[in-house]
Amino acid sequence: MKVYGGIAEFAGAQGDVLGASDWIEVDQPRINAFADATGDHQWIHVDAERAAGGPFGATIAHGFLTLSLLPPLLNQLYRVDDVTMAVNYGLDKVRFVAPVRVGSKVRVAAKVLKVIPLDGAVQAVFETVIEVEGAEKPAAVVQSIIRYVA
Repeated sequence: MKVYGGIAEFAGAQGDVLGASDWIEVDQPRINAFADATGDHQWIHVDAERAAGGPFGATIAHGFLTLSLLPPLLNQLYRVDDVTMAVNYGLDKVRFVAPVRVGSKVRVAAKVLKVIPLDGAVQAVFETVIEVEGAEKPAAVVQSIIRYVA
């Protein structure tokens, strides 16, 4: 894990490659819980029998479930100390490249693209790739923005 000693140190992080997180499994209970939380019970996510005959051969994770794994996986890669808060500020670009089939393992690889100093804060843009273990294509490529307040 890369540790930055505060926003002044993190302000120089532009271009830093943060590496890759641990793999986590996306199992059916996680997919079902996300479906319940969002009300999205489309059969490709929750009906294993029907999905077995569908285009992916099994149920798949919601794209937004895959995206929601970004914060906890990024938290494995780096930390900015001596801040009062960090907030997800938004996304510049999200592309869902390939599905995440049930039982797959995913991880995040990240790089700091840009750090913008603000009054009492910094804002960082990260290039993150959500990889699927053993797959040729990533599940998603995301530019996320996080703001750190001193």
